[in-house]
Amino acid sequence: MPELVFFSGTMDCGKSTLALQIAHNRSARGLQGLNFTRDDRAGEGKLSSRLGLVTEAVEAVAGMDLYAYVVDRVSQGGKVDYLIVDEAQFLEPVQIDQLARVVDDLGLDVFSFGITTDFRTKLFPGSRRLIELADRVETLQVEAMCWCGARATHNARTVGGEMVVEGEQVVVGDVSSPATEVGYEVLCRRHHRRRMTSGSVRAGALSPDVLPVASD
Repeated sequence: MPELVFFSGTMDCGKSTLALQIAHNRSARGLQGLNFTRDDRAGEGKLSSRLGLVTEAVEAVAGMDLYAYVVDRVSQGGKVDYLIVDEAQFLEPVQIDQLARVVDDLGLDVFSFGITTDFRTKLFPGSRRLIELADRVETLQVEAMCWCGARATHNARTVGGEMVVEGEQVVVGDVSSPATEVGYEVLCRRHHRRRMTSGSVRAGALSPDVLPVASD
């Protein structure tokens, strides 16, 4: 039976890598997939992994009818055996409903990938709708790690190296962004609550208040 599957996890847990692996395995068996993504770090119309792998994808812009897009592709003679949807947290709830319709009415598997909560620990609307509708919700087993070594469970946004908890829900950045730009970091719950990022810890370690005092 075709399924709508939601693979979820924090940043850095290998979601996009798994998406590309699923696409590779299926294409090796002669199946043809259709890739969708939204606001990928590599740019518009790209599905990329932090390991450096990149493939072409359809940019699922706001207001786009994903079900109609697939129907149109098939009506024009295109072969579509399954869908890969990366950065699914950024989709509108109605677009998630359209993905469910692809499964139910067209009989295609839809593999979606995304993070569940934003930098404020609030559910993304797209992720919430996926949790409500998906046949399966799979938590990725590759665990991202907080700077302290504990399992990372929360996504933090930084601006100028400082963690922020207010602002627009969607601001594109990356975990490798310079300290002067918008960046993201995965943290355990304890350090997210305390707003202690790796940068703030390093800064504290270099503070004169905590450096050893040399005796005369």
